[in-house]
Amino acid sequence: MDKRVNLLKLSVGTESVESLQDWQSGYARRFDDGLPRHVTRMWPRREAEILSGGSIFWVIKGLIQCRQKILRLDRVTGQDGTQRCAIVLDPMIVRTATAPKRPFQGWRYLEVGDSPQDLPEHRQGEDSLPPELAGALAEIGVL
Repeated sequence: MDKRVNLLKLSVGTESVESLQDWQSGYARRFDDGLPRHVTRMWPRREAEILSGGSIFWVIKGLIQCRQKILRLDRVTGQDGTQRCAIVLDPMIVRTATAPKRPFQGWRYLEVGDSPQDLPEHRQGEDSLPPELAGALAEIGVL
């Protein structure tokens, strides 16, 4: 049995995989290690499963479109003094098969068996399809 679990997160305000990558590149420069992170209020209860090779799958414009490997979880203190969880990510963003996903708050666990497959290597450099087209194609099972 696979001991990994992934996270699923909306990338609010992101227009495409490319815009997520651009934003993360700039944000990561703020940290000594140069790695992107997503800071969240809650600490995952399934930490060991996440750190056993889990990824964060990003929902962009209503579609799961890509993932990043989770490297570690760091405790950070917000400006308001609240303890938070920084999900530290591999900077490489891997495009996945698209899958429609309705909006939700926070993050969700995503079992490995329910996670979209990575696109083949020869398709990793493709630009994102317009969200409406990608969503329609995913709904009929073409993507």
